[in-house]
Amino acid sequence: MRFETINRNYLFLRAYKSRISYVSPLIVTYIVRRKSGGLRLGITTGKKIGCAVERNRARRVVRAAAAQLLQDTEDSVDIVIVCRHPSCKASSNEIRDVLREHLTAAGVKVC
Repeated sequence: MRFETINRNYLFLRAYKSRISYVSPLIVTYIVRRKSGGLRLGITTGKKIGCAVERNRARRVVRAAAAQLLQDTEDSVDIVIVCRHPSCKASSNEIRDVLREHLTAAGVKVC
């Protein structure tokens, strides 16, 4: 399944205010349930992570891990992932395992 991208600030703020978050050293995941509309994914990286090359790599790796996990999901949720500093050096498999833990704890069906 192809997911829609969250690119509006109010959608990120709604996820942050929901206070449903799952924390690990690599990423922080915020999940907001919706009534309908499919799956939306937003990825953020702060300037503390490093230069633009490292931030882009972190986003790219997280996006690849999410695509593997969420390909068959029928849930209607907004998922916002905040990359932390160790995520710029992590592999896609490490992030996929952490993201799988976060999503299963939230009750989102993953592969």
